[in-house]
Amino acid sequence: MSRLITASLSLLLVLASNTPAETQDLTWEMLNAEVLSLYRQGQYHRSMERAKKALKVAEQTGGLYHPTVALSMNNLALLHKAQGQYEQAEQLYLFSLMLGEEARGLHHPSVATTLNNLGALYNAQGWYSKAEPLHRRALDIKEKALGPDHLSVALSLSNLAECHSSQGRYAQAEPLYQRALTIRERMLGARHPAVARSLEALAMVYQETARPDAATALRERAAAIGAEQR
Repeated sequence: MSRLITASLSLLLVLASNTPAETQDLTWEMLNAEVLSLYRQGQYHRSMERAKKALKVAEQTGGLYHPTVALSMNNLALLHKAQGQYEQAEQLYLFSLMLGEEARGLHHPSVATTLNNLGALYNAQGWYSKAEPLHRRALDIKEKALGPDHLSVALSLSNLAECHSSQGRYAQAEPLYQRALTIRERMLGARHPAVARSLEALAMVYQETARPDAATALRERAAAIGAEQR
């Protein structure tokens, strides 16, 4: 399952053969492709309708504990979050987490994705004491399953750093942001938008810890990357 870390909907590979079960899988794939497309266009209501249908197809095809059910709930939760419906998003993420752990085990990368998403939801509401252990657990799973230099690890590092920086714990946040930046530069190149986001986050830490010149230098790098994307 591919991931954004900032948060995109995940799609499985389309199956090629034409047995009835695989036809259902293809239907689920097509629905999720629509969900992703509509989400990116900001058409949340229409995307929500397709996401609900995808969830129904997943349940009918594989049963409650099939991995696509947890994924469908994760996607539906993301849409609720995008519309500020945090309570509904939390309930779906928690249920998705339970199903994912049951279906794939406590240490599967897909479980880490749900932990990351739930933690990001708590971050958005300022519930850092609830978010931090989720991000720590997600980071641990990803490092062990994917390796320490995976891009998804950079996302978890950034989310954990945000928990610290939002509470003024800049000494703890800085090395996490630095490591995330290093991973992104190595894997994506120095001019990628994700690198710019890491630069901005680290610049904020420098600014808050009385290093304005260093902060300005990073912001200028981030701005140059942004200008290239226009």
